[in-house]
Amino acid sequence: MLKKTVTYENFNGEEVTEEHYFHLSKAELVEMELSMEGGLSKHLENLVESGDGGTIMRTFKQLLLDAYGKKSEDGRHFHKNQEIKDEFASSEAYSQIFMELATNASAAAEFVNGIIPAGLDQEVEKFQQNQDKPDLPKVREQPLGVSAAVDPIEPSEQRVLTMAEAQAMDNEELQRLLSTGKARIGSTEG
Repeated sequence: MLKKTVTYENFNGEEVTEEHYFHLSKAELVEMELSMEGGLSKHLENLVESGDGGTIMRTFKQLLLDAYGKKSEDGRHFHKNQEIKDEFASSEAYSQIFMELATNASAAAEFVNGIIPAGLDQEVEKFQQNQDKPDLPKVREQPLGVSAAVDPIEPSEQRVLTMAEAQAMDNEELQRLLSTGKARIGSTEG
């Protein structure tokens, strides 16, 4: 968690000093890391190298707002929601922090390092290793209505029922045949 103390002049012309908190949980960061090509760190590096000022600004704005929240008194919760983000985004404190990050590379690096929990790289690596383990059960795609525990039946082995046969059949029997892939309805003739 990163705490930033900001002093600014509010809209009433008064000098105000406030503490603002920023945090991204491991779950949020792992999701970001895995959803961006090359991961979050590589994505940010590529952005800086691209020199695309507009994209860099939008990315930092999103990161700043995604990380912003209010810490509970007991320290057990870090509340984030759209109302909290909107309130912060409409404040002069946000403007000051955003401008600091946009104009000072070392402040931006300090911010990013401050909101990323220690050990994130190990968490991402552990998650990726678990995805690649051959002994983990894999869910295979099955035709709709076929249980994943049942091997699919080859079309040549399936019984093709006419609509009349299906309507005349007991519901439980029809359901069993269709759900196991042993039969399919293939013709409206009867």
